[in-house]
Amino acid sequence: MQRVTLAAVASVLAALPAFAQTAGAPGPAAAVPPHHAAPAVPQPGQVKPAAPASVAEARSVAALALSHEPIYDQGSAQRIREVLKSYSDLAARGGWPTIPADAKFALGVQGSSDDLLRKRLIITGDLSADKTTGAYDEVVAEAVKHFQARHGLAATGTLTPRTLAALNVPVQKRIKQLEASLERLDQMDFQFGQRYVVVNIPATFAEAVEDDKVVRRYRVIVGKTEKPSPTLTSEITDVILNPTWTVPSSITKTEIAAHMRKDSTYLARMHMDVLDAHDNPIDPHAVDWSGDHAPNVTVRQQSGAWNALGAVKIDMPNAYSVYMHDTNQRSLFSDDYRFDSHGCSRVDNVRDLAAWLLKDQPQWTRAAIDAAIATGQRQDIRMLKKVPVAWVYLTAWMTKDRTIQFRNDVYDQDQQLLEATAEEAAFFNKAAEHPLTTQ
Repeated sequence: MQRVTLAAVASVLAALPAFAQTAGAPGPAAAVPPHHAAPAVPQPGQVKPAAPASVAEARSVAALALSHEPIYDQGSAQRIREVLKSYSDLAARGGWPTIPADAKFALGVQGSSDDLLRKRLIITGDLSADKTTGAYDEVVAEAVKHFQARHGLAATGTLTPRTLAALNVPVQKRIKQLEASLERLDQMDFQFGQRYVVVNIPATFAEAVEDDKVVRRYRVIVGKTEKPSPTLTSEITDVILNPTWTVPSSITKTEIAAHMRKDSTYLARMHMDVLDAHDNPIDPHAVDWSGDHAPNVTVRQQSGAWNALGAVKIDMPNAYSVYMHDTNQRSLFSDDYRFDSHGCSRVDNVRDLAAWLLKDQPQWTRAAIDAAIATGQRQDIRMLKKVPVAWVYLTAWMTKDRTIQFRNDVYDQDQQLLEATAEEAAFFNKAAEHPLTTQ
């Protein structure tokens, strides 16, 4: 397999977590409620300060520096088929060795498992085939960085527990991931455009693709395991500045009602209005918040720094009523584990994405977007040219530069999909053995 050199971005990788951080190990506990949850009343010291815009820009630049090759393009399915063949051949030859859990590796120090690690990295093309023996040196450390980047790990060159766990995933499991990803792509009917946006949920990154190259890449926060983000295809139709947030009825029934039972001033302090069926404001104290049923009202949070959607909402009509948006808790983007929403996708540096989406409308430069947001007034901007968008669930793929990538199956959906596909195939095979006949 061809090895992709990452030397050009080694310094960036050392300072910032790698593109598409791996999921699977819990990250730091969030100090704020997830998206689409009723905001808790902030207490002193509980809410992290929002990261400056320059930090978000730096994260986007670092992510883009890793690769300009899209996760998902028109050749993705065929490339996965190629990897499946090579990995099946690899499995027939015995796969790769397991690194002992207690193995120790230190730069420049000879260890008992050094040659085994070299063999493991050579098999998957992370290390040159002529580097079969020797202590853990700079060459092996660079190979480890390459492996880490391909698996969504911080590319430090150090054998962390997560890195060791990824090295020891058997080839059979990697084949299952490839099969599941291929099955998903074969079921998709996405209309690629000259410009399009892709969110790969397991990778927790969004890509803006133009002329078959990634021109923007952003960290995203997607659905937590009990509230997974859906896979979908749609078109981005509107960019909304200073949006309001209409609270889903399920959250009004549970979290909002619970807050109001404890504190009758909660809605006022959260800048939330209560509306009747005709969108007319009503007194929240006139609502019965005590029952188990959802009150027959709409709760809407006003635009502002307190709003759960932040300063930008990106609309994309779909059956799941999800969308992409900013957040008023931008510090969460620094977390490696970014599965913390109720299904929508929060986007780091989202104003940059908005400017890219609106580039065909020259009056909406980044400066103009910032100025409009500064007014505090809601503004709905209709896209003159809709941009296709796909939310995909790919735990394995290969980019056009032949780099094979894997991510953790955080929603545990790969095996479910393969089992369902196998059951369907078995059903039709059985039916074929007993064709319907007419007398």
